[in-house]
Amino acid sequence: IAAYMTQIYGAAPDGRPFSPQNFFVTIGGMHAIEIATRLIVGPGDEALIPTPAWPNFVGALEISGARPVPVRLDKGTRWSLDPAKLEKAVTPATRLIFFNTPANPTGFIATREEIVETLAIARRHGLWIIADEIYGRLTYDGVRAPSFHDVMEPDDKILFVQTLSKNWAMTGFRVGWLEAPPELAEVIENLVQYTTSGVPVFNQRAATAALEQGEAFLAWQIERCRRSRDILCEGLAKTGRVRFFKPEAAFYLFFSIDGFSDSRSLALKLIDEAGVGAAPGGAFGPGGEGHLRICFARDPEQIAEATRRMTRWLAA
Repeated sequence: IAAYMTQIYGAAPDGRPFSPQNFFVTIGGMHAIEIATRLIVGPGDEALIPTPAWPNFVGALEISGARPVPVRLDKGTRWSLDPAKLEKAVTPATRLIFFNTPANPTGFIATREEIVETLAIARRHGLWIIADEIYGRLTYDGVRAPSFHDVMEPDDKILFVQTLSKNWAMTGFRVGWLEAPPELAEVIENLVQYTTSGVPVFNQRAATAALEQGEAFLAWQIERCRRSRDILCEGLAKTGRVRFFKPEAAFYLFFSIDGFSDSRSLALKLIDEAGVGAAPGGAFGPGGEGHLRICFARDPEQIAEATRRMTRWLAA
């Protein structure tokens, strides 16, 4: 993992190659999130979450007894984060900012400026950041997304969660990692021991092969998702009724349809009447209601058929 990170990010915050002492292998990214959350918060604490957001962040906080505080992303010409709104949500009980970029479900990529401003807020208030950057390389402009690795200092309070599930389509292998300061090693190792006792060695060997030899697969995966994204976006845009920002990264389209405000009932109508499955936007917190999320990490022909079904349904 350390060698892979050095290859992708160039150097650790101290200017040296990444050290194996900073990485802890977990049963997927969700396990890394759960451990990171338990390290920072407990009953009565608060954590800020830019929303719409993956609902598992909320679940991890509630398991620890902490209270999630949503901070809605803005919708202008793109999904964006207003740093003043984020800082206004800080209270004496705030301990943590969850920051997912590129984001599920919106495809939002934080700019370098948004990352710098978020880090400045965390520094001013003594907050931790859990940075979920698992889609950081699944972008459509040929480069990785901006990262907290690009701007942080060695003493910044940031925990990074990662997984093999997305870039390398290894969801069932359940391998991820947590990147943390080495002084937290003993506590993290104990939490891993008490929750899962570790990751099977044969799964770790598969993950090693992906990190060392998986660049060609990742390039293929990105190109396939790009084709599927373009088919879906172009088809839905032609209806004149579907509103969205074309995702810059990840493999989700988060969209609304004129005339519909209840995302759950819309999702049920879409599956019942058009035969297309989508997640209701209300599941992703404030700012998500009225939207649907479709995953386009499928064969382009399947996405083309889904697009045809949706456009026929909208025209009926």
